Amino acid sequence: MRRLGALLVLGSLTLGCSMAPRYQRPAAPIPKEWPSGGAYGPRPASTTAALRYQDVLRDPQLRAIIAAGLRSSRDLRIAAENVFSAHAQYRIARAGFFPRIDANAGATFGGGASSSGTALGPASGGAGDVYSIYSANLALTSFELDLFGRVRSLSNSAREAYFATRAGAQATRLSLVSQLALQYLTLAADRSQLLIAEETMRNATASAELARARLSGGIAQLLDVRQAETILAQARASIAQRRSAVEQDLNALDSLAGAPVDRALLPRSLDDVAGLVVELPPGLSSEVMLRRPDVMQAEFLLRSANARIGAARAAFFPTISLTGVLGFASSSLGSLFSSGAFGWSVRPGASLNLFNGGANAANLDYTWSQRRLYLAQYERTIQSAFREVADALARRGTIDEQLAAERQVVRAADDSYRLAEARYRGGVESFLATLEAQRTLFSARQSLVETELVRVQTLVTLYRTLGADSFDGAAAP
Repeated sequence: MRRLGALLVLGSLTLGCSMAPRYQRPAAPIPKEWPSGGAYGPRPASTTAALRYQDVLRDPQLRAIIAAGLRSSRDLRIAAENVFSAHAQYRIARAGFFPRIDANAGATFGGGASSSGTALGPASGGAGDVYSIYSANLALTSFELDLFGRVRSLSNSAREAYFATRAGAQATRLSLVSQLALQYLTLAADRSQLLIAEETMRNATASAELARARLSGGIAQLLDVRQAETILAQARASIAQRRSAVEQDLNALDSLAGAPVDRALLPRSLDDVAGLVVELPPGLSSEVMLRRPDVMQAEFLLRSANARIGAARAAFFPTISLTGVLGFASSSLGSLFSSGAFGWSVRPGASLNLFNGGANAANLDYTWSQRRLYLAQYERTIQSAFREVADALARRGTIDEQLAAERQVVRAADDSYRLAEARYRGGVESFLATLEAQRTLFSARQSLVETELVRVQTLVTLYRTLGADSFDGAAAP
C-alpha cells in the first residue's frame, strides 16, 4: 500500500502539466526615481534599504504604546484570523494532490432458504441455515490523476491568495503603527495648544485687571476694559475647545491600541516629542514601494487570478480518476486475514463533458477577465502609492522653510506684544494696539504648533507610504 500510494502521488505530481499562463511581474507604471527639484529638493542617490518604525520614531514612550497596541489591537487579531483561514483554505486545496483512502470493516449475518447460494458459502448446508461474512477493506475513492494541472492550478491559486492575506495583515500592522504615531503626535499638539491658550488667558487676565485699575484711576476708558474682557473670553473658549480635543485624542488612542493606554506614557507637549521623529534615510528608490504590503497584496491577488486560468483551461480536457479496493473477506472471523481471504480491485475511469451550454468557455473568459481586473488594480495601487510618497516628499521639501518663517513671526509678534503692553502701561499707546498684538501673538503661536505637527506627520506618512517593515521576503514573488 505504501508503494501504491507513493506511485499515485508521484504520478499526479510529475505527469501533470500546468495550463496557467506563465506569470511575469508587470512593469511598474511609475518613474524609477522620485520627483526632484523645486519643492522636492535635489535628487539623492538611490538605495533600496528597508525601514523599520524604530528608524523613524525614536520616542521610547511612543514605542511602548506601539508595542502595546501591536499586542492588543483587535484589527490585528482579525487580520491574523484571516491569515489562518486563508492558510487552511490553501491546505484544503493542496489536499487534492493526495489520494483519499478510507478503511472500513464489517460483518454480515443472514439466513433463509437462499442462504446456501451465497458466494462464500453457508455456515452449514440446508434451507434455513445461518451464514456470516466478515470483511476488512482499504478503499481508494476517486483519486484524480492531475494530468492537465487542474488540481495544481487550484492549489497554486489558493497559495497566492494565502500570501495576499498575509500581505494584507502586514498592511494592517503598518497602518496601525502609523495611526498610533499620528494620534500620539496629534495629542501632543493639542496639549501644546492648550498650554498656549492657558498662557494667553493668564496674560488676558492680567491685561483686564490692568485696564480696570486704569479705569478706576481715571486714566483709561471703559472700552479698554471691554476689549480686554473680549480677549479673556476668547481664551477661555479656546481652553474649553482644547480640553475637549485632548480627551477625544485620548479616546482615539485607546481605541487604536485596543486597551487603555498608560497615561504616564503620554506626551506633555509637541515640543517634547517633535525632535524624536527623525528624517528617513536619504535616497530611497521608488523600487522600495514594490515591497509595500498593499502593493504585494495586489500582486499576489494577480498571481492567484493567473493560476485560476490554468484550472479553467483544464476543464476542457478529460478528468482521469482511479478507484481501488483491497481487503479481506471470510465467512469465519478467525480466518479473515488469511492469504486465501485477500482480494483487490482497481477501476480507472475518465470523464469528459461534451456539452454544458458553453459553461467551460464562459468560465475561461471569466478567469481572463479577473486577471485583467487584478492587473489594473495592481497598477492602480502602485500609482496611488507613488502619488502618496511624492505628495509627502513635496511637503517635506518645503516644511522647514515654512517653519523658519513662522518662528520668525512668533518672535516678532512676541516683541510687538511686549512693546505694546509697555507703551500702554506708560500711557503712550491705546489699549487697541495691545489687543491687536496679543491676538497676533496668539494666532502665530497656534499656527507654529500646527505647522510643526504637519512636519512630524509628514515624516510618519513617509514611513507609511514607503512601506516600512515590509512583507516577509521569503514568500515574495
